[in-house]
Amino acid sequence: MLKRILKKMLVRYKDLLYAEADTMKGFMALLMKPRNTGIPWTAEEISALKFYIRHLAHYVPFMIIFLLPFGSLLLPVMAEVLDRRRERRPQ
Repeated sequence: MLKRILKKMLVRYKDLLYAEADTMKGFMALLMKPRNTGIPWTAEEISALKFYIRHLAHYVPFMIIFLLPFGSLLLPVMAEVLDRRRERRPQ
């Protein structure tokens, strides 16, 4: 249920998120790392993602959800929704 709600909110603000992500060097590459390579994020990468999300939260208030304790568990949902590819890369 939470995943469905988050997807709906992310889709609503998708264009704004893309526009802001273009101004943040390396954000989309870091966000898509597990989807592109299959390698999970390190603790340093998660903290970098939280820094970027803190910036995004100024424009899209519901992004605060990803900054709450255990909010990093929801990062794959964000990566799934913001992925521009139609199909996932073969493993």
